Amino acid sequence: MRKNKMIIAFLIFVIAGLIAGCKRAREENQVKVGLLHSLSGTMALSEIPVRDAELLAIKEINAAGGVLGKQIVALQEDGESEPVVFTKKANKLLKEDKVATVFGCWTSASRKAVKPVFEDTFGLLWYPVQYEGMEASPNIMYMGASPNQQVVPAVDYCAEHFGKRMYLLGSDYVFPQTANTIIKSQLKKLGGTCMGEKYIPLGETDFREIVRDIKELKPDVVLNTLNGDSNIAFFEQLMEEGITERDIHIMSFSIAEEEINYIGVEKLEGHLVTWNYFQTTDTAENERFVKEYKKMYGENRRTGDPIEAGYIAVYMWAMACEKAGSFDVEAVRMAAKNLKFNAPEGLVIMDNLNQHLAKPVRIGRINKDGLIDEIWSTNTAIKPDPYLSTYDWARGL
Repeated sequence: MRKNKMIIAFLIFVIAGLIAGCKRAREENQVKVGLLHSLSGTMALSEIPVRDAELLAIKEINAAGGVLGKQIVALQEDGESEPVVFTKKANKLLKEDKVATVFGCWTSASRKAVKPVFEDTFGLLWYPVQYEGMEASPNIMYMGASPNQQVVPAVDYCAEHFGKRMYLLGSDYVFPQTANTIIKSQLKKLGGTCMGEKYIPLGETDFREIVRDIKELKPDVVLNTLNGDSNIAFFEQLMEEGITERDIHIMSFSIAEEEINYIGVEKLEGHLVTWNYFQTTDTAENERFVKEYKKMYGENRRTGDPIEAGYIAVYMWAMACEKAGSFDVEAVRMAAKNLKFNAPEGLVIMDNLNQHLAKPVRIGRINKDGLIDEIWSTNTAIKPDPYLSTYDWARGL
């Protein structure tokens, strides 16, 4: 009996050793990355699709052999649409999980909340959304548009085609406030007028007073920097007041194809948006991207600018790692300088000074199918200018 117990104990020891050895071998063949997005709360409807695009890119890269011979393992955390939670989860990913890099955030409030964490630990965040500029952290790679690649050309377009009497409406946080500071300075240069400027908390659903104000003032265009599910209520209440695109043009900066799905195309048809990418963008890379995204998540799903930017981010990180021959943050940062990628939106190039992408600019109109028809675009990728240093009217902002 004692001999049998000794044999069993020995076998357990051997099996445990084999399991531990297999685990070590598996871990040695892996590289961990963090995905930090709002999977709950008011921003979830926008951020979950970006997370999904990052997972698609990881799946494709792994199927092609991984990065530096290692398979990418994604550790997902929920920022819960709260900047303080984003800070907590960023600390966890970088300090406890020891991820090689992080892809994530949407709002500028969440990005600014985690920025000190990445700078203090010298981590690297790949940020997938257009933003207000006035920033260039060595620990952030900016995949979305800077102001000169979205806000400024959109205001110029509206002034030329609709008029210079503009009403500014945004969520009450960094991006809308800074974007509108830029817009007011630009309007002054154009000889335009700011008819109104309103901010509401993220998640707010009562726009009745604001809608009445817009109806009474009759601006030429409303520049909309609302984020998250507040857009559902705003456009619903516009419709209830009988205001359509034939009455007042709405130019939105944070509504892409997936948000159109949630808000309802009947509320949005004919209104305008400005991005660097649409699902309808005519490139071979985009045709493949849309096909694979729908194959993975369902034919009813839509792509959109931040979704595509999240997808770009994973590929450009992988390319920089391969170029550097390392996962080390500083080596990857240096390797990313001037890196080019044939993205679904077209050729993008990482600026060697400010870690923003040179990108094409597009303006589109929402159609009856809930997609966006391009009505204006730049011929080439526009060099990023996050501080608007090339605009005389932006001095002192």
